[in-house]
Amino acid sequence: MLIAVAGFGTCIILFGISKIFWLSFFVLVIAGILDGVSVVVRGTVMQLLTPDHMRGRVSSVSGMFVLSSNELGQFESGVMSRAMGVIPSVVFGGCMTLAVVITTWFKAPTLRKFEY
Repeated sequence: MLIAVAGFGTCIILFGISKIFWLSFFVLVIAGILDGVSVVVRGTVMQLLTPDHMRGRVSSVSGMFVLSSNELGQFESGVMSRAMGVIPSVVFGGCMTLAVVITTWFKAPTLRKFEY
């Protein structure tokens, strides 16, 4: 999952600095695929680790956070693009994604080593 998220962040950085349409299109396609992979992995891990009697509640809370995070992310992107400019804000967002992956890699070794 961390590799997929890191790939997503890298694709967003490449999209931000690209001036070639086909490269931009290609990295957005790859970013979408990697985002899909991370969604499936997160959902699978949640289903595997949540006790049966708590699965509905955990899924509901997870859904609330996922759905609200999209709107918060859109708001944050708008604010940052206004403050920094569009291209720097896209590159900054990709860099922050990579920073979160690196931090998680070192601070959550059980997630990094997770096997089922």
